[in-house]
Amino acid sequence: MAGPASRRRWWRLAALALLLALAPGPPAAWAGQAPRPAERGPPVRLFTEEELARYGGEEEDQPIYMAVKGVVFDVTSGKEFYGRGAPYNALTGKDSTRGVAKMSLDPADLTHDTTGLTAEELKSLDNVFTKVYKAKYPIVGYTARRILNEDGSPNLDFKPEDQPHFDTKDEF
Repeated sequence: MAGPASRRRWWRLAALALLLALAPGPPAAWAGQAPRPAERGPPVRLFTEEELARYGGEEEDQPIYMAVKGVVFDVTSGKEFYGRGAPYNALTGKDSTRGVAKMSLDPADLTHDTTGLTAEELKSLDNVFTKVYKAKYPIVGYTARRILNEDGSPNLDFKPEDQPHFDTKDEF
């Protein structure tokens, strides 16, 4: 009778055989090809308030960035909405989380601060963040406030946002 170690070994081999049988083809190394490196997006970039302010749509040759919930988006493809003189230009070059939550362009609301927002405004913020910004615009970085604590130490709770349904080819 086979012991527990023998059974585990048998299951591992069976699982490996099944995995290889279901694979679409041999790995690149087996086929004599060099394996391709994993595709990666641009590195996460950290923006200070001052740096983000440089991307407010005032310069014709600069991209247009805005932040919502500390996530910096490249909204250049929506230049007609976010560019110089456009209706939502006030949101650019800063973290406009409160303004997005309240659907407000009031300068007092163009801040990262969400203190005092109602449950309905917070729900609206999450909805717009996910269904508009994350779905439509590429993430180019994060605000320092999102990644760092007030004392400058790393925020250990920081998790990068993913964009599982975003594909840059859909934008062009």
